[in-house]
Amino acid sequence: MNAEEQRIERLIAMAERLIAVLENDIAALRAGKPRDMRSIEPEILRLTALYGREASGLNPNAAGSELRRRLIDATGRFRELLGTQMRLLTRMRGATEGMIRAVAEEIERRRAPLSPYGATGHAPRQSGAMLYNSVV
Repeated sequence: MNAEEQRIERLIAMAERLIAVLENDIAALRAGKPRDMRSIEPEILRLTALYGREASGLNPNAAGSELRRRLIDATGRFRELLGTQMRLLTRMRGATEGMIRAVAEEIERRRAPLSPYGATGHAPRQSGAMLYNSVV
């Protein structure tokens, strides 16, 4: 096995470890437990940086067909899981920001001074639900 093939083997091993981490992250996000994500651990961040450096100067054509196929499979799976993780994180962030925005708007609405009359000089009309029950 030449040096380039050894490098590809190391890259495949790193990709498989990162795949396991991403699978764990995806399961944590789907369970609603983002605190259980492992991809933010310092060791995994170092592994990710090392993976990027190793992959940057790689020549996959220097390897045999079996090793090249394994590399393509591992990187394909890694990219697929990375995309899934990104979609879940984006959804989670959107939901969280929406809840925070709704709470902030409700607090602002409750702190706003009551104006007994509108711009036309008449008292604003309340909905029927508000007349009987002030809880929305």
